[in-house]
Parts: sequence; C-alpha cells; structure tokens
Amino acid sequence: MSKWITEAPLDLNALLQETEDPASGALVIFTGTVRNENDGRPVQGMTYEAHTALAEKVLRQIEAEVLERFPVRRCRIQHRIGALQLGEPSVYVVVRAGHRAEAFQAARYGIDEVKKRAPIWKEEHYITGDSRYLDGTPLQPPQKEEYPE
Repeated sequence: MSKWITEAPLDLNALLQETEDPASGALVIFTGTVRNENDGRPVQGMTYEAHTALAEKVLRQIEAEVLERFPVRRCRIQHRIGALQLGEPSVYVVVRAGHRAEAFQAARYGIDEVKKRAPIWKEEHYITGDSRYLDGTPLQPPQKEEYPE
C-alpha cells in the first residue's frame, strides 16, 4: 500500500490499483496541483512540510470517516511533501462508489477535511524571490481522555 505522506512524486496509477473494485460504477479523483498565482502574486513553486506521523494518522482517519459517512466502497488519500513545481500534484483523493453522487460528495468531504485537519503546511515561493507560509493547521496537544467517574 502506498504511503499517505510521501516525498516522491504521487503515483495515481498505484492509488487506482489499490482501490480497484468491480462493484463500483463511479470513480472520482480530486487532484490538487501547484498553481502559478495566489492572492494576485505570481508563484513559481511551493514547499510542503508535514508532521508526517500525525498527518498520516489524520489522513487514515479521514479515509475511515469517508467510508462511514458515505455509501462508498473505497477511499485513498495521499499528500506529497517537499519542493514542488508549478502544475505538480500535491494531493490525491480517490473515491470509488456505486454511483457518482455519493462519490463526488465523499471526495469533497475528504479534501475539505484534509485542508482543515491535516498538519501539513505550505510555503509559497514567489517570482520576486521571497516566500511566505500560508495559514495551516496548528499542531494541537492530544486531548485528555474523559473517563467516567
């Protein structure tokens, strides 16, 4: 099985093989790529950083949630870290389901939750030579488990 967080270029074919399912009539793939502009500033590349162990845990949790919340058969999420050039894929969300509506809903939920919860940070590199980190997910201390008295 492919890793959830990787420094290697993302391999969509591997994710498609991992999620193969003859009972699924719908396949939705969300691909996030590095774009050439943000907030009116020309971008020449992006560097992604992550707390790898926590990020992988969060991505696995999101996959499990997708399978619990939506009538879908498969879900895989993978995110790349390191320096990426314009147009390179930074994230894939692959969902297979019996029907398209559920697959689209599940894929949207998956990427929205990755953006909200995964400890992955991005630094934009501008044509002017400067860079800045975009707002990301803060690391949060583990919640204390509540035990009944």
